[in-house]
Amino acid sequence: MGLRDLPSVESLTHLLVQGGDIELPAPLVRTIARDAIEEARSDITAGGDADPEVLARPRLNQLSALRPTRVINATGVLLHTNLGRAPIATAAASAALDQHVGYGNLEFDLTTGTRGGRGAYLARLLTSVTGAEAAIAVNNNAAALLLSLSAIAGRGRVVVSRGELIEIGGSFRLPALMEASGATLVEVGTTNRTRAADYAAAMNDAALVLKVHPSNYRIEGFSEEVGYRELADLAHAHEVPLVADLGSGLLDTRTPWLNGPPPVWLADEPGVRQTLEAGADVALFSGDKLLGGPQAGIAVGTSRHIDLMRRHPVARAVRLDGSTNAALAVTLEAYAAGLGDDVPFWHMASLGYDELYARHETVLEKSGAAGDIVAASSVPGAGSVPGQAIESPALRVRVPADPGWKHLVSGRPPIVARRRDGALQLDLRTVQPDDDLIVAAALSGLV
Repeated sequence: MGLRDLPSVESLTHLLVQGGDIELPAPLVRTIARDAIEEARSDITAGGDADPEVLARPRLNQLSALRPTRVINATGVLLHTNLGRAPIATAAASAALDQHVGYGNLEFDLTTGTRGGRGAYLARLLTSVTGAEAAIAVNNNAAALLLSLSAIAGRGRVVVSRGELIEIGGSFRLPALMEASGATLVEVGTTNRTRAADYAAAMNDAALVLKVHPSNYRIEGFSEEVGYRELADLAHAHEVPLVADLGSGLLDTRTPWLNGPPPVWLADEPGVRQTLEAGADVALFSGDKLLGGPQAGIAVGTSRHIDLMRRHPVARAVRLDGSTNAALAVTLEAYAAGLGDDVPFWHMASLGYDELYARHETVLEKSGAAGDIVAASSVPGAGSVPGQAIESPALRVRVPADPGWKHLVSGRPPIVARRRDGALQLDLRTVQPDDDLIVAAALSGLV
């Protein structure tokens, strides 16, 4: 191709969107077309050969793949951070939709016709299901931690175990957030062992004691930590508040919203109610992990400390929007009514092995794919209950893993499977039953 053969920006844009497969706005496609033409012109001028359409297509596909879309999660990771964590209940999504497409009583008292308190109903729900005196919800758990440090510790000293100075997804590091709050970090103990005496030695002039539940890791073997009750007693003896960052958001270790005893995979996971009963002044947790609601950060605890958080300027910057407030309220109403099965996370986590096995058999039969059903395991995910798994069957498809995975993820809707031991596997625990036929149809394309 010579310089005279290069298309105009408009003609290449039209060519790229022909067929209707690309749903990007015209200005974005036009920018890609212009950049591709300029690169092709530079290559040709330098003595090479280049086709702007060939240059533009991969860029167009890459940008199109970034566009938010529904994905079928066949990985068996119930709370998949990269796929949006917890799917919320239909009723919760409907409540959010109502707030998005219309108006609501977010800060309006319908009984008096005057301005009302934002999140007042949400706070009542949270105190009901956790036993706390007061509560506040913000936009994620990192924000809840930032707010608690800023409001309660200020620029004071915050005592925390060295083994709890965690880094989680996205290179988020706890010490960096503490520095951003203005607090001074005081590390005690060692990576694997922290004793009550370590905390006691650092209590002079401490403004706050912080205990962080591990995320995505577990320390085993030669290790030691101080429990919530012992640490609360120690902190209170020095008139220092204890903030417990629980992360995962298990409301109650007894799981009263489920039929039967608590699942065995919840072993050693701290409950919000039990942590408060042990003496924590504030407990922090996520809304989109074990709670199974929308993204939110929740703080429950004593009226004194929650009020400090509510009145702090940072609270305004991290507050919930109206739609998330509504979706979170509906999620919490399910717990208050003992209807845990209405929360998609708990419904998926509670599915029986035999029921799932039958679904895998049906998908395999309808797909006509070569494969078998193997014993596997699902995981809670998102840093919740690290090291624990839920027994599940999985469909192992006898195709090369990488090409098979790419075929599924390039479909509409994309299906994200897992590659394990060189094989392609699909776990239907995280797939909605209504999507089983879509999965079967996609697998038939691998035959």
